[in-house]
Amino acid sequence: MIQPSADHQHSTEKNTAGSQHTHTAAENGHTENASAAAEHEHAHGGVFGKNTELLFSLICGALLGIGFGLSFISSIPSWVSLSLYIGAYFFGGYFTATEAVEFVRKGKFEIDFLMLVAAIGAAILGDWAEGALLLFLFSMGHALEHYAMNKARKSIAALADLAPKTAIVRRNNEEKEIGIEALVAGDIIIVKPNSKISADGVVVKGNSSVNQAPITGESVPVDKSPVADPGKDYSQIKNINAENKVFAGTINGSQVLEVQVTRVTADSTLARLIKLVNETEAQKSPTQLFTDKFERYFVPLVLLLVVLLLFAFLVIDEPFSKSFYRAISVLVAASPCALAISTPSAVLSGIARAARSGVLIKGGGPLEELGSLTALAFDKTGTLTEGKPRLTGVVPLNGITAEALLEAVIAVEKLSDHPLAAAIVKGGQERLKKEVPAAENLQAVTGRGVRATYNGKKIVIGNLALFEQDNAAIGDNIYQQVAQLEKEGNTTMLAQQDGTLIGIIALMDIPREEAAETLTRLKEIGIRKMIMLTGDNQQVADAVARQIGITEAWGGLLPEQKVKAIQDLNQQEGKVAMIGDGVNDAPAMAKSTVGIAMGAAGSDVALETADIALMADKLDNLPFAIALSRKSKGIIRQNLWMSLGMVALLIPLTIAGIASIGGAVIVHEGSTLLVVFNGLRLLAFRLKK
Repeated sequence: MIQPSADHQHSTEKNTAGSQHTHTAAENGHTENASAAAEHEHAHGGVFGKNTELLFSLICGALLGIGFGLSFISSIPSWVSLSLYIGAYFFGGYFTATEAVEFVRKGKFEIDFLMLVAAIGAAILGDWAEGALLLFLFSMGHALEHYAMNKARKSIAALADLAPKTAIVRRNNEEKEIGIEALVAGDIIIVKPNSKISADGVVVKGNSSVNQAPITGESVPVDKSPVADPGKDYSQIKNINAENKVFAGTINGSQVLEVQVTRVTADSTLARLIKLVNETEAQKSPTQLFTDKFERYFVPLVLLLVVLLLFAFLVIDEPFSKSFYRAISVLVAASPCALAISTPSAVLSGIARAARSGVLIKGGGPLEELGSLTALAFDKTGTLTEGKPRLTGVVPLNGITAEALLEAVIAVEKLSDHPLAAAIVKGGQERLKKEVPAAENLQAVTGRGVRATYNGKKIVIGNLALFEQDNAAIGDNIYQQVAQLEKEGNTTMLAQQDGTLIGIIALMDIPREEAAETLTRLKEIGIRKMIMLTGDNQQVADAVARQIGITEAWGGLLPEQKVKAIQDLNQQEGKVAMIGDGVNDAPAMAKSTVGIAMGAAGSDVALETADIALMADKLDNLPFAIALSRKSKGIIRQNLWMSLGMVALLIPLTIAGIASIGGAVIVHEGSTLLVVFNGLRLLAFRLKK
């Protein structure tokens, strides 16, 4: 009787490139980087290209079917069917034998070897049809699995196709089209409407909206405008405003842009993203490490059990052929194919799904760990807040109007290069909706304020210490107003005109618009502890915490104290994630269970230091990343139990003679495809609103 085939295991062994090698070469990509995949591509390519294995499998099935049908026609010699079965062995076993030989050379005995032995065993017993069916189902399972896993890998591989291959560059007052690899920093490229941007750079001419979704996952196009000094070299400047900066692979809107190239093609954000995604696939998750260790001990034990069962005829009254058949059945039943592919299929799908939404997850470890966290630590500046001060309060005093107060303050601060001065000028002019001429005779008082002349009047702007130093008359009501504003997290300055206090100016690094809602979502999905770590004083930290709903605020921390805070949280909670900008928070990220960088697009340090990088500067991507991690962890657990359960069920059934080789093969091939397609469900993951 024809009985179906064996099963296939995806052995997760590290190859020389540090990537995981799994059963099929096409399939190897689920944990391999590009070079490693190329190294093993020979195992699956051939005269029919990348579909060779599938076609070989179909030829095997056709020869098997014809041979089996002819065996029922008595007038046709038996050697005809035998010849067809031998042909089926060749086409069905070609890739299996190739992989088996490759592993045996390395001193490994993997699933391909086990299946090859099982097929040879069937031939020795004279069951050529059964052996051919085993190889047919085994190779067909590979081909289908290869197809299924490719669906996940294509989501990541598509990154490489984002950037155009050429760019229109202006050199020596001439415009010409060149390959993007020939671009150099400082080149001016012309980006036409509705076309892809060829390189990372800054806009030097034109205004347009740019679709940054391919890099950052942002669903709404971002407005871009030119820098103030188009002739400047921006290639070495790190802090470029988001509205001036563009990335390779993003899509221009309806207007022409001229862009100064700041990074060569090999160093672009897109190139680094592709490199990091390839590297992430080599990093194993805790569950993958467990399955690797399990297989390392399990496969030799299976081989030992099979050898013992071969000699069962010496103990049980049965022919050797029956003992041999039972041993071969157990060999097939015990092959942990589904186990080996269960985690990689889910990890790759999870990473691919995250990448589509602008979240770079560096491997299975962070993917699994993030979902198990219940405590998060946030940097304040630039993470929970916008990272730049804004004018938040204008309090006129002694009969002056708010408009007159703002005019005087703006006129003086226009002459200052202090960051707070820029915030006052920008916020004040937005409120006045008019231009204010600059003051004259600026004098800076280091660390305290400025003095200048405006409309013939002496204006002094500074902190309380400056006016106390000058013995200015400051009433209790002013002290109370300043104290109240600072209690609310503001930085305050007093303004004086010709010796009379005319007002209080308040500034604050305000919370991000999405911060409060994001923290609410995090609480809803089970994050019970959210701590803000900041170098600002405790009063400012408490004020921001109250506004956004953070559970705890730790202020006045130096960078080394943030590291100590993370270590303490790790001890208290077991695990903790640190969310920051990936630059000054790098030491704290390194000590956390999972380091998460905000706004990593264009930031070398953020991409390199973080375990997870939110490419867009959007805090609300965090709940999505955590929910995806939890879903991934759940699917990995499902796959693990399904695969282990099948092995645990089939081994005793085959030893007892209840299940045949055919039954074992069908169940195993089915379970392997089941865990792969279960993992692929992550590609469609969406965070529920």
